[in-house]
Amino acid sequence: MNAPANTLLSLEGLAVGYDAQPVLRDLNLRLASGSFTGLLGANGSGKTTLIKTILGILPPLAGRMVFTPIDGRQPVLGYSPQHESLDPIYLLCSFEVVLMGVCGRVKPGRFIAKSERDWAHECLRRTGADQLSRKQFSELSGGQKQRVLIARALATKPDFLLLDEPVAGIDVSIKQSILDLLRRLHAEQRHTILMASHDLAVVRQYAQQAIWLRQGKALAGPAAQLLAPENIAAVLDLEMH
Repeated sequence: MNAPANTLLSLEGLAVGYDAQPVLRDLNLRLASGSFTGLLGANGSGKTTLIKTILGILPPLAGRMVFTPIDGRQPVLGYSPQHESLDPIYLLCSFEVVLMGVCGRVKPGRFIAKSERDWAHECLRRTGADQLSRKQFSELSGGQKQRVLIARALATKPDFLLLDEPVAGIDVSIKQSILDLLRRLHAEQRHTILMASHDLAVVRQYAQQAIWLRQGKALAGPAAQLLAPENIAAVLDLEMH
């Protein structure tokens, strides 16, 4: 299968799941370079499972994923999880959490260069979290943690950002500022973004494309079209029956 020239990732007959039990089957999707795609679905629909499969954390159960090389190399992926499971016993400050993002470029046993440390500080600045640099990550609010986690993802110097429910459970005003941050990063840096969400309104407002996971399958299309009221009603009616 030959993908269009601007395709960053092709999913071809992909099945994802756990312990040989598929959550999603026969996914045939393409994500364009520079696109902002919302990944929708109810809890348990497979959003996190799909993201972890794209990241290589979970192996595909069937089919394949094909990344289009960028300048002869595989695209760099940056990831922000829904919940960071850093144990509070590890007294890491926000800067140290962001510094984890540069480790893919630093060979084992090598010191982290000043240029990489400066970049980690720059990522905190870009996400509006520079004032949190020396604060313990475990003591931050939900919205502050999300900014730091997005900064860590940016520290990888990614071509492709994968964000798992970045504004779930966050105060409304903070939620708006994080979404505006993602919109700005997309506009200025042209990152390809895949953002999992359960919020139709958020995806309709911020994403160009949408993928809706339901009943083990995926519906995909322009966000404004796929999430038009008449189409939402049709999908929800199908789910009810």
